[in-house]
Amino acid sequence: QVQLVESGGGLVQAGGSLRLSCADSGRTFRNYACAWFRQAPGKEREFVVAISPSGGNTYYADSVKGRFTISRDNAKNTVALQMNSLQPEDTARYYCAARRLFASEVRNEYPYWGQGTQVTVSS
Repeated sequence: QVQLVESGGGLVQAGGSLRLSCADSGRTFRNYACAWFRQAPGKEREFVVAISPSGGNTYYADSVKGRFTISRDNAKNTVALQMNSLQPEDTARYYCAARRLFASEVRNEYPYWGQGTQVTVSS
């Protein structure tokens, strides 16, 4: 069973940085691809970034390429999202998600979700 808990959100000024973390308490984390999605008020939940089970492959939404970096530590059962050059349009609740084996950009293909962590970027 996968149980995801996010942390690291907060309030930051435009141009600043935040690092989000997603931890899993299960014993098979290394078999799961992970992703971050985000949802702003009144908008659909959108794909941000995904990483393969080994960490060897990563996939980014165009809107965050060059600013966000995803990484994972399977020994610690964690996935991290380093967010740099944050802009007000990055304001959203960020969710960690997991699915077996293959990374995907499709929200509905992820059966496991955390509760989310709020990121607010002021101008």
